[in-house]
Amino acid sequence: MRWALLAVLASTASAAGPAGAPTGPTEADFENVHFSRIICWTWVACVGSLVIYQIIVHSVRYVRTITCLNNDTQRFFARSRPTHALLKRDFIDAPLLHMRHHREFKLSAALNVGTLPSRIQTLYLAGYLAMNVAFCVVSIDWSGVEKSVASELRNRTGVLAVMNMLPLFLLAGRNNPLIKWCGISFDTFNLLHRWIGRVVVLEALAHTLAWMVSKVHQVGWSGVAAAMTHSQLIMTGTIGTVAFLGLLFQSPSVLRHAFYETFLHIHIALAGLAVGAVWIHLKTLPQQRILMGVIALWAMERSLRLARIIIRNVGRGGTKVDVEVLPGDALRVTVRMARPWKFHPGQHAYLYLPTLGWWTSHPFSLAWSEEEQEGLTSEKGLVVHNQDILEVKKSSMSMIIRRRTGFTDKLYQKADLSSSGKFTTSALVEGPYGHQSLSSYGTVILFAAGVGITHQVPHLRHLVAGFDNGTVAARRVTLIWMIQSREHLEWTSSWMNSILCMPRRREVLKILIFVTRPRSPTEIESPSGNVKMFAGRPNVRALVEGELEHGVGAAVVSVCGTGSLADDVRRAVRGSQGRWNVDLCEESFSW
Repeated sequence: MRWALLAVLASTASAAGPAGAPTGPTEADFENVHFSRIICWTWVACVGSLVIYQIIVHSVRYVRTITCLNNDTQRFFARSRPTHALLKRDFIDAPLLHMRHHREFKLSAALNVGTLPSRIQTLYLAGYLAMNVAFCVVSIDWSGVEKSVASELRNRTGVLAVMNMLPLFLLAGRNNPLIKWCGISFDTFNLLHRWIGRVVVLEALAHTLAWMVSKVHQVGWSGVAAAMTHSQLIMTGTIGTVAFLGLLFQSPSVLRHAFYETFLHIHIALAGLAVGAVWIHLKTLPQQRILMGVIALWAMERSLRLARIIIRNVGRGGTKVDVEVLPGDALRVTVRMARPWKFHPGQHAYLYLPTLGWWTSHPFSLAWSEEEQEGLTSEKGLVVHNQDILEVKKSSMSMIIRRRTGFTDKLYQKADLSSSGKFTTSALVEGPYGHQSLSSYGTVILFAAGVGITHQVPHLRHLVAGFDNGTVAARRVTLIWMIQSREHLEWTSSWMNSILCMPRRREVLKILIFVTRPRSPTEIESPSGNVKMFAGRPNVRALVEGELEHGVGAAVVSVCGTGSLADDVRRAVRGSQGRWNVDLCEESFSW
């Protein structure tokens, strides 16, 4: 699509005259096309490099898995490669400055300013911003007459703004194919989406101001007002710019976090208004073909989301959810889907509850999956238990949701006000999204804080089962879970009991639980040698180094929890990457 749009643009590039009529391609027009092509090639080069890197990484992991299935020492893979370790420590896994990355800056408990990007994210964003600034000003004869300079700047910024809308809309989607191809999380693409959006807004604003300054100098402000009210080209361009500015002013982290659902509805409405206005604005210009690609990307992404929802939830009685109140302001949500998918560790899904709001969906990690078999009934309503008769299989997936504000607060209140602290309702589930495999690592260290345990439980189950049947390389699996109170253990008690009853789990699994706010010393009781409880916060660095010291083969450290925990784990892993072959996997979601 992008290549076709660029080809059309190159063959039909034209400059708009004062009234918006085409006057034929000029040298400046071909330069605009040239810079648009460079932006496109930059994306192609980055994506291609990341795809090649992912192919190499997955190939190494596949070979490592096969090699280590019957190898209990895995010494070859335990060694760190100096160059790769340096790349991970100082570039891939590095925070922007010293340590802080995912720990949020907060003005108060309700005002969240956001987080710092990582070093690699900052370098890419700085380079992309610098490239766009340079392309907006180079090759323009700034010593020429004011009208000519303003015209070149107007056309240049307008073309670049439209071109940047392609990655802007692509990276915003949940079904963005680059997530899988490049091995980059939706969280990172969301960050890029926000910053590319700011680039588009600034280029659109520069485009409008360049026209306005020239117009004021020619006919004064009255001419500007007349053009905005009588010219469709100028009116729609102005509406588009105002919509873009509205998107910019309502997108700061403080507003997004404080009023997310309101922000989301306004954001979608303003984006639709901006695209519609720009479409009419470009009616006589070849750049409309590029905008057609933008609209196609948006339409395809929304269509895929709708298709997922219909396929998974429509028919067979629909999808139902059981919502149950748990201690510690938490909920267990069990989803019984009409058409479930095959469950894998690291997946998450978006949950719609029409009883609480038709248009809003929220992402939650899937913690557990079970398959229930229901006997068929005869015509007289009697249950048939003949093993020769096929049984109806109903799969359920469970998640733990911590009560916060907005949607989760409404859901908690509805369950809490129910007679038994639980209720059942119809729902829609969109997914699955994400998948993370730790099967190729001999040593697996899982950190979780609070409901972050929902991301780690599926890994525990998969690795312990894989160790027993010889399908994973794992020989040492350690879970470190931080909770505020012992009652939080009830969130996953039934699932943990199932894992602790699995064959050979004592040979591979160790669980360390840290209760940060125990009510009394008697709460801290270690049930067994493999499951130990401690009071207070853990020394993350000491735990990581201790596990690696006794580890087997290549190691991975996965973390899902608070920003401060993620930063502590990141620091500990980076400090060990020169001595051990260890990777960092961080699960987070920001908006």
